[in-house]
Amino acid sequence: LACVGQAISDGHEVSVFFAGAGTRLLDEEFIEELNQEMGPDSNFITQLMENIIANAVLYCSFASVKSTLGYSEGDDALIVADDQIEWSGPPGVIKLSADSEVQLVY
Repeated sequence: LACVGQAISDGHEVSVFFAGAGTRLLDEEFIEELNQEMGPDSNFITQLMENIIANAVLYCSFASVKSTLGYSEGDDALIVADDQIEWSGPPGVIKLSADSEVQLVY
């Protein structure tokens, strides 16, 4: 997340694809757990995610959201509205990778 935030701060066009366990980063409870890991009063992870949501193009696999978090499309259960996400699966990952100059994968 810090690398994504830095890329945004440096002025790069940033796209993020959330899939598999990475979809937990779109879950408010998980973000709060990560904040607590940073310190009892920390909002560091929340601030990183707010910056990413506001300044990056977000992609996500709804199959991953369903299998990892148990949410269905339209549940409005994520920290970002469904209509702010480009929903895709493997074809979207391949296209995004092929179209980009640089990829960072975690």
